[in-house]
Amino acid sequence: MKALTLLTLVLSLVLASPPSHAQSGAKMPRIGMLTSAFDPHAGFEGFRQGLRDLGYVEGQSIALEARFAEGKVERLPALAAELLSLKVDVILATGVLAARAAQHATTTIPIVFGGSDPVGQGLVASLARPGGNTTGLSFNDPALMGKRLEMLKAAVPGATRVAVLWHPDFSPHVESLHGLKSAAQALGVALHPVAFRHPSDFETGFAAMRQGGADALLVMGHPMTFNAAPHLAELAVRGRLPAIALYREFAQAGGLMAYGASIAHLYRRAASYVDKILKGTKPADLPVEQPTKFELIINLKAAQALGLTIPPSLLVLADEVFQ
Repeated sequence: MKALTLLTLVLSLVLASPPSHAQSGAKMPRIGMLTSAFDPHAGFEGFRQGLRDLGYVEGQSIALEARFAEGKVERLPALAAELLSLKVDVILATGVLAARAAQHATTTIPIVFGGSDPVGQGLVASLARPGGNTTGLSFNDPALMGKRLEMLKAAVPGATRVAVLWHPDFSPHVESLHGLKSAAQALGVALHPVAFRHPSDFETGFAAMRQGGADALLVMGHPMTFNAAPHLAELAVRGRLPAIALYREFAQAGGLMAYGASIAHLYRRAASYVDKILKGTKPADLPVEQPTKFELIINLKAAQALGLTIPPSLLVLADEVFQ
């Protein structure tokens, strides 16, 4: 009698548990993750957390295939082709360059991206109606550039000449630099644009900043500046340049400040896009989402090395402070 009761209990538990893809014989969804970065970052972890929030279990109900270009953007097309050979169901592309490589590789497999100025970069037809096989999240609002400059000026009240590290062939930078001029005029600072087209330009760029008499630096968001965040932070502190960037990785690596959309939060939202696509929604019917959560990161160790005292009015706004 006891054996029968135990058997009944086991059977009830088995029947109550939803079958895994392996048990049911269904094909496990496979998500390709493509980035120009060196290794997993806050975006990828945010995406994984988003999948867990939606009930996915990696290796059981969903498979993830990550490919890293390790800072060599020329590798992106080959890595995108590699993901296609694995027959992925959706590609998550972090950054405009990764998204563009994925688009060149396929016009049918859905692509979810995180990147700046997706319309200007030609990734989508419009934010409301992306069209094609691509949709995602935009994280670099040009209007935030003025806010970054304002925060930099608050941290360095005596700054009168601010260097701007930018890519002249990247349309969001052209738009942002134009918008920065009025903000700079209102703050009483002169801008000193310093261009880069390749990571090898960073060293010479910082030399140009010193020669140009820059006393602070604003780093514009770009896959190259993201990948080089630790190096740029090192160059800024070595050159005694208080600097602010878009990515928290910059401040985390030793740069003075970072202000921008929370990348982890955005990619956590990207998981919901992937979920909807796997359930049958077309990318063309999913509007591109704009950022809603922003964060200010301050590195007090960098401030000390630069001989700065961050005002309490700025510290109280910080979402995270590195000591």
